Amino acid sequence: MKWSLAFCLLMMSTAAGAVITRADVDDAKYRIPTSAFPALVDLPGEGHGVLIAPQWVVTAAHAAPMQMQGMENDVFIGGVARRVKRVIVYPGYKKLPDQLITEALASGDLSKLSAFLAASNDIALIELAAPVTDVTPVPLYRGSQEVGMTAELLGKGATGDGDKGQDPRSAHRTVLRRAFNVIAGADTRYVWYRFDPPPSALPLEGITGSGDSGGPLLIGDGSSKQLIGLASWSRYPPGHPFWKSWAPSRPFVEGLYGVIVYGVRISSYVQWIESVISATVSDGTQLRPAKG
Repeated sequence: MKWSLAFCLLMMSTAAGAVITRADVDDAKYRIPTSAFPALVDLPGEGHGVLIAPQWVVTAAHAAPMQMQGMENDVFIGGVARRVKRVIVYPGYKKLPDQLITEALASGDLSKLSAFLAASNDIALIELAAPVTDVTPVPLYRGSQEVGMTAELLGKGATGDGDKGQDPRSAHRTVLRRAFNVIAGADTRYVWYRFDPPPSALPLEGITGSGDSGGPLLIGDGSSKQLIGLASWSRYPPGHPFWKSWAPSRPFVEGLYGVIVYGVRISSYVQWIESVISATVSDGTQLRPAKG
């Protein structure tokens, strides 16, 4: 993840073997071959994106290559390096202020941090230098009925289980895993889901881990899959047992049962995505968010 210490406090995903799993299910059941979803994009170092057009990748803004030093990095699709031409961040996106991180770490009060992330338009497009001809792009979900849907989530980031949380020693780029969860809510920027414990959990319930930022939330099967979300951030709700024992001086354990995970709501940004892809933008032209 690219949101530094504060994101370590709240982050799920997106953006560690990847995917945090049920404690009572064998990890091997979550593992899948990389060929299972060819349109998954590996960003430099950690984080993901999704190929949505031959020359375009969508990802979380905080995970985009431009957030790292240098834009000369390649991204990898189907194991093949693809050169990045440019990164276009949604105009409403705001980078997390260092001062907010410092205050949260000192006080232990993460409410302002959560509010900032909830108001952030955490989405970006990556234009590739050349079209991808050997992988089929994934279509965008254009409806508004995400709540109640069972979504598939994918990632190669950090892993762990709901009892112990994310393993702090887990690498942020490992093997590909998938899990499932039910979308519990949505607003104009995000969809979200909760990590339920057994017996109420889905058979392969899970959440994304650190290093999975920008990874997909999908609905449908096979060639009918559609992209409905991108791994972004997470939080423990008020009253979660974690808050009874945690203090700023103690390690922040991510990924325990009950955590709520937020994904960028693709349906809210379809108009902007399509306007960027279809437009011929000259150097220096300022892109503006689509209305609606």
